[in-house]
Amino acid sequence: MAEPLAGLVLPVSSWLRLAPHRHWLDMQGQRLLDFSKPSRVPHGFAALGDDGRLQPGAVADGTLTARMTHVHAVAMGRGLPGCAPLAAHGVASLRGALEDHDHGGWYLTPAINGKPPEESRKQAYLHAFVALAASSAHVAGVAGGRELLDTALAIWERHFWSEAEGVFRESFAADWSDEEDYRGANANMHSVEACMAVADVTGNGVWRHRALRIAERFIHTYARDAGYCLPEHYSREWGVLKDYHRDRPADALRPYGMTPGHFVEWAHLLLRLEAALLRADGHAPPWLVEDAIELFHSGMNNGWQRDGAPGLLYTIDWARRPVVHNRPHWCQAEAMTAAAALLKRTGHQRYEHWYRTIWDYIDTYMIDRQQGGWIQELDEHNHPSSTIQAGKADLYHAWQATIMPLLPLAPSFATAVTLPGS
Repeated sequence: MAEPLAGLVLPVSSWLRLAPHRHWLDMQGQRLLDFSKPSRVPHGFAALGDDGRLQPGAVADGTLTARMTHVHAVAMGRGLPGCAPLAAHGVASLRGALEDHDHGGWYLTPAINGKPPEESRKQAYLHAFVALAASSAHVAGVAGGRELLDTALAIWERHFWSEAEGVFRESFAADWSDEEDYRGANANMHSVEACMAVADVTGNGVWRHRALRIAERFIHTYARDAGYCLPEHYSREWGVLKDYHRDRPADALRPYGMTPGHFVEWAHLLLRLEAALLRADGHAPPWLVEDAIELFHSGMNNGWQRDGAPGLLYTIDWARRPVVHNRPHWCQAEAMTAAAALLKRTGHQRYEHWYRTIWDYIDTYMIDRQQGGWIQELDEHNHPSSTIQAGKADLYHAWQATIMPLLPLAPSFATAVTLPGS
């Protein structure tokens, strides 16, 4: 049972009220943006190494390109120099070699001289980020943003959305045959974020209610029934795949077991969805805030400092025992974002405590003051590691963690930064 909610007032002493803290967030975000700028390559954006340099033979990555386009479009909307050309490059790249001009949709890596890449399956995870990037680019006024958004939504709706199930399908072959026998929580979680952004940008509330349907299945049904520990992997008949990737426990997108970082990420998405529904319709299901509270506490109880050292670990098994002890940076960023959202929504002092605790951890262990950016992964002793993913590829999670506390829970980021006072 969820705890009773306090008044919607931040504690008087909250860091979120303090101008120096808000300035610190803004400066951290700008440093992350500056660090990421060398990732531009001819067909999009590629991963940087630990030293902030492109690696030899670096090739554009579709998901990274979409994420970078989104971030730089939002930053462009905030008036930050140098971001507009990068957002424009991202849109052009998503209309270039990363797009399948024969069958529609997007590749994970570019087609070179018209030849499709070796991995040419169409992934729901990637397409959610393309829709998010296109919506942000359109709001920011990037040339081609509206056309990219129209194309992305047509593909996303036609091939991925399952009206019968109320979720997004997972993947297909390049020609849209051979649907994968899999339903995934991760791709659908990011689709919730993209749906809310698309609803804000297009004014079409159907996308917002699709986000609600996704959340109702994965969280209000499956996670709630499992004590707010969310299974990630399902068959197309919705059987839980408990042995999925048992042999690849540290997979970057589909690891074995359950992921506490996703519990907390869902928590703030539910609060943002509640705020979006209230803003648009004047009402929202009460279970959104109740489930968000339960998910956050489940994520922190099952993932934070489970092995004696601070930090939110990567995965747990079905008995809630740690599997991969490493601390990916995105787990910490999402936990901090969830604490901030719950603090804004409830006013409870406990979330102020978590907000400060997680930022202290990030500042102490993850902000790299020697080579720049954030260290993307730490081991169980909080030493740099590359078990899950090498280098410093990601800007999206860390940068959004610096901007989310500065903005309201709704509307979505690209729309919110256009509001007076933002």
